[in-house]
Amino acid sequence: MKYDCLIIDDEKELANNTCEYFNMFDVKTAAVYSSAEADDFLSANEVSLLLLDINLSDGSGFEFCKKIRQALNIPILFISARNTDDDKIIALNIGGDDYIEKPYSLGVLLAKVKVVLKRFGNTDTDNLKKTEDYDDGYLKLDSVNKTVFVNGDEKKITSIEWKLLSYLIENRNRLVTKTEIFDNVWNDKFTTDGTLNVHVRKIREAIEKDAQDPKYIVTVWKEGYKFVAPENR
Repeated sequence: MKYDCLIIDDEKELANNTCEYFNMFDVKTAAVYSSAEADDFLSANEVSLLLLDINLSDGSGFEFCKKIRQALNIPILFISARNTDDDKIIALNIGGDDYIEKPYSLGVLLAKVKVVLKRFGNTDTDNLKKTEDYDDGYLKLDSVNKTVFVNGDEKKITSIEWKLLSYLIENRNRLVTKTEIFDNVWNDKFTTDGTLNVHVRKIREAIEKDAQDPKYIVTVWKEGYKFVAPENR
């Protein structure tokens, strides 16, 4: 069966309440309470998005995320009562697309999930045409297969990082403000600067010769970022 969302959380009451609420608003959702149950569910069903807790009864949500990322490129939103910057950075670095702190508002979380589902499910021809191929001899983007090559080697990046890098390249050599990025890449008002900064850092680690001294993606202090093509440096 196909589901919009799978909640993986050992807080059963919260998971069930969230699941029931989502289903009331036509976001087809199921809930499981351990990584083992999640494995079984994913092997038998198709899921578009995961809401994943860090602390599970039979292991770590971090480890589960890393395992899932080897097989699936669906959005993974972490939901957790842990609110340290270290937890958030780890979650995003291992393949999470966002980090939502508990306790959360069901209405706000539903709005976030709907936006993410729309963003990742939007694969119509018009949108594909907006993403262009790019090749400067060192960095190459294949828009059809949504792959990135650096000096001939393919680099793994998440779907949201692909969208972000593509958008910066489409608007290269000009300042792209954070607000513009949130509106056009994330398409929502809930994403934080911290989430954006971590994804930019991950892209730099994938494409830059020296991520500590980036040449492609340059920070414009307090404003946003600029993708600088080699001929414009």
